[in-house]
Amino acid sequence: MTRPTLLLIHGFPLDHSLWDPNLSALNEVADIIAPDLRGFGGVVSMDEVTTMEEFASDLFRVLDERGVERVVPCGLSMGGYIAMAMAEMAPDRVDGMILCNTRSTADTEEGKEGRRNSANDARNKGMHVIARAMAPKVLGSTTRAAHPEKVARIEAMIAGQSPSGTAAASLGMAERPDRTSVLLGFHKPALVITGDEDELMPLPTSQAMTEALPQGQLVVLDQAGHLSNMERPEAFNAAVIHFIRTRSS
Repeated sequence: MTRPTLLLIHGFPLDHSLWDPNLSALNEVADIIAPDLRGFGGVVSMDEVTTMEEFASDLFRVLDERGVERVVPCGLSMGGYIAMAMAEMAPDRVDGMILCNTRSTADTEEGKEGRRNSANDARNKGMHVIARAMAPKVLGSTTRAAHPEKVARIEAMIAGQSPSGTAAASLGMAERPDRTSVLLGFHKPALVITGDEDELMPLPTSQAMTEALPQGQLVVLDQAGHLSNMERPEAFNAAVIHFIRTRSS
């Protein structure tokens, strides 16, 4: 079987280094592409709003530049929104999908207001304020207690992002549609991964996505919060490797 290409799509407001704990292990079963999204990790963006569709189009251009026709996107949080946009925009190019700590539904009005407030805070208060507020929320209670170095790493990663890029992405997330119908029509292997301590995307969110996917599988990592890939990297890697190896069997 042809070696698959795994496209790792980071979350908000982070960058490609989120995937550092996963690259070596996942490279054993797939060719890995882990880019920085527009407005993050030093990639300049002049957008007022960056939609999930625009992020997806950027990633298709990256694939085109590398001569990659088909891909398995693996998106965490906002990266999951982008992966679902890719599956809707070019389903023939998506060979499978891994959705981590994310959801298919649109934001509520309250959620949209929160996105707008985050955008204003990024622009007016700076990323250090965003980082101090977000880092404890995206990591599970076990990680916060046992691994303060991971808390510090995530806080530094968030603090290093562009205020304007962060604001544009936050406003873009507020505009995203409900893509549950995309999952219902996705008849290829799909893996949903979450953490049992994820307070931002509670377990029923992942269960609903798994039920919507015709070939959906759910893996719940214990003692992991919203950033399951770096909180429980060995278990996360094992789940993805098993999925990649068995998705066509």
